[in-house]
Amino acid sequence: MNTSFFIAKRLIRAGGQAESNTISGTRPIVQIAIAGIALGLAVMIISMAIVTGFQKEITDKVVNFGSDIVITEYSNLNAIEPQPVSKAQDFYPSLTEIEGIRHIQVFATKAGIIKTDEEIEGVVVKGVGGDFDWSFFKKHLIQGEIFTTSDSSRSKNILISEIISKKLKLGVGDRMEVFFIQDEKQRARIFDVTGIYKTGLAEYDERYVITDLTHIQRLNGWDDDQVAGFEVFVDDFSRLEELSDVVYYSIGTELFSATVKELQPQMFDWLDLQDMNVRVIIILMLIVAGFNMISALLIMIIERVYMIGTLKSLGMNDGKIQSIFIYQALYLTGVGLFWGNLVGISLCLIQQHFGIITLPEESYYVKVVPINLELIHILLLNSGTLFFCFLMLLVPSMVVSRIQPLKAIRFS
Repeated sequence: MNTSFFIAKRLIRAGGQAESNTISGTRPIVQIAIAGIALGLAVMIISMAIVTGFQKEITDKVVNFGSDIVITEYSNLNAIEPQPVSKAQDFYPSLTEIEGIRHIQVFATKAGIIKTDEEIEGVVVKGVGGDFDWSFFKKHLIQGEIFTTSDSSRSKNILISEIISKKLKLGVGDRMEVFFIQDEKQRARIFDVTGIYKTGLAEYDERYVITDLTHIQRLNGWDDDQVAGFEVFVDDFSRLEELSDVVYYSIGTELFSATVKELQPQMFDWLDLQDMNVRVIIILMLIVAGFNMISALLIMIIERVYMIGTLKSLGMNDGKIQSIFIYQALYLTGVGLFWGNLVGISLCLIQQHFGIITLPEESYYVKVVPINLELIHILLLNSGTLFFCFLMLLVPSMVVSRIQPLKAIRFS
């Protein structure tokens, strides 16, 4: 084995220094093989980073606009006009003491109609309390500021989306009138626009406005301790199913819990389909890289027939001679992996920091192509490519066993 590695090392050095015409002749083929591996790995890294980045960005938006888990009555799921639930629950707010549960907050929703002098628009008014986590809306606020709520006083402030702002020609500081239907009677409330947000999720931006929870309670005739339900956030989205079971068994039998995946199945099914695209790209790139190395190895073997014949005549067995060419091919694969990592990671970092490639947000929900570089993904792609190329190299290396020493020396 040491002898095979030594000979392979000498061949590699000879190839790099062009000490023989034979090696010079293989150089273009070798360079093409290296370029194929480098290009394939770079494409795989970029594809993985873009797809996982896209999935992460959309998931974060969908989850943080609502929550990871919703606790309410079963009939209230996806209902705009929900039935009241008592806020005095054993799990509120002690549910956050469970490892993995980050936050819990109350909410209520009610259908309304915004009316201005020129336009009207149907909306869902979401009421939030003093425990509401504003971090997501602070991140996506484009004008104005976030308002604060408390359990002791009622705020007339309201947060609207950029889409609604443009449709109704409303800006920060404007007053707007919202009409509600309760018990077949029309009721109106005046709100002050304090901020305008934009998440890029048109399904939400076109519908939701955010205001004080007490307005929903008064309009519905609820008590101060009655809400539509509870929104629960987890630390790690990959543990959602596990923590959902924990929450389900913690809330008793009178209430029901559902995950965001269960409430928005179409969105997450669509995101899961992106994984198939990555799998197809990875398989195609591995096949291209593998056949490139097979071609290069076969040419190296053919052009080294005389050397193979000589080594066999000196008593070296087929296995050791095969390992010479496998070592050499794996070295070339390593060179291709180095350049593939350099190109792929560099392009990802450039996009991540400068956002050069943009997207129409109304179609893709994001302004720029998102990048999510994970070390584990890079390591798996590198090790997978190296292992696949190694397996593909075993077949052409067996050609060595068919070469007869006498014919090889005469052929040369």
